[in-house]
Amino acid sequence: MNKRTYGHGVIYHRADGRWEGQFRIKDGGRRSFYGRTRQEVVRKLEEAAWMIASQLPVSSRTPTLGQFLEGWLDVAKRRIRPSTCDNYSLNVRRLDEQLGPIRITSLSPQIIQAAYRRLQDGGLTAYSVLQTHRTLSRALTQAFHWGVIPRNPATLVFPPRPQKRETTALTPQELLRLFEHSRAERLRAMWVLLGTSGLRLGEALGLAWDDVDLVAGRLVVRRTLQRRRRAGLVFGTPKTPTSRRTVLLCRLAVQALRLHRARQGHFRAAADNWCDSGLVFTNTTGGPLEPSFPGHDLHRSLGRAGLPRIRVHDLRHTTASLLLVAEVHPKIVQDMLGHSTVLTTLDTYSHVMPTLQAEAIRRLDLLLADIQPLTVPRAADTIGTSRPVAA
Repeated sequence: MNKRTYGHGVIYHRADGRWEGQFRIKDGGRRSFYGRTRQEVVRKLEEAAWMIASQLPVSSRTPTLGQFLEGWLDVAKRRIRPSTCDNYSLNVRRLDEQLGPIRITSLSPQIIQAAYRRLQDGGLTAYSVLQTHRTLSRALTQAFHWGVIPRNPATLVFPPRPQKRETTALTPQELLRLFEHSRAERLRAMWVLLGTSGLRLGEALGLAWDDVDLVAGRLVVRRTLQRRRRAGLVFGTPKTPTSRRTVLLCRLAVQALRLHRARQGHFRAAADNWCDSGLVFTNTTGGPLEPSFPGHDLHRSLGRAGLPRIRVHDLRHTTASLLLVAEVHPKIVQDMLGHSTVLTTLDTYSHVMPTLQAEAIRRLDLLLADIQPLTVPRAADTIGTSRPVAA
């Protein structure tokens, strides 16, 4: 029998009914992977071979949680968006401080629960602890698939339940008031676009004039602009595959963008150091706009209009709420906003459902009022109508 080389495994059926695959590694040891089916073990062995080919550690010794999370994050960051990777990295640092030295096979629900309690006692919000839990659970699920642990202890932990933040939206009158009182503002076109098209802020900041067709009244979302830790301003892909979409523009948005393009041309002609980035929304020298800047500008515009203070993202909520109240089908709203599923749309904007239900009941009443009610015979009318029984 020839000696197996590194990365080649053997699979056999155990007496307890499970399948086991053994994997040879460079330190001379072996790692075993278990599964209910042979196909499951084959997949785990292939993933381990891929880790070796990617120069990731596959040790015969049980790693600590910190060691595993480091290797898992290196694998995960090649498959996720940069912003998601930043979020994972933050949560991994929190977990490493609390649980890093513990062997991954020694983790228990009680140990993890106590770590969550310490994070909250240290001032971390319930939502931040929940995000940390989601990262840990995802990593430990992968550890289970790789055969590092027999089960995922994070599934037995009760993470905190943060209070759901109600979405804030402007009324149609408030939205028009914002547009009216910000006519002289440099970013007025952004408020009109976000409040009528449902774009995310990063999608608007990444929008180029080449993506906008003012004649046809539409735009195409191709990329986003975000600030990343240690990387600065970077362009990235939209949040979900459905976020790559074509959005039709209303007349107000088309007019605002036409005026904005003309004003941008004046700025370009007057500036000595203009950088022609081709973006729709830029800083004063034509470069990408810092994502934190629009929020400050919006608050000033809201203050001048005497409107309640909202976030820039709430303009997106305003679009969705107005469309749903106007009885636009939720599937159409989902497509406009770029949600992955219509369930996301319905769950996010459930606060407008009572209004829709009230309108549905009103229509039902009108429908039933037009129908002549059926005459139900009285019980007395039916007495004596049956045939006598023969003696």
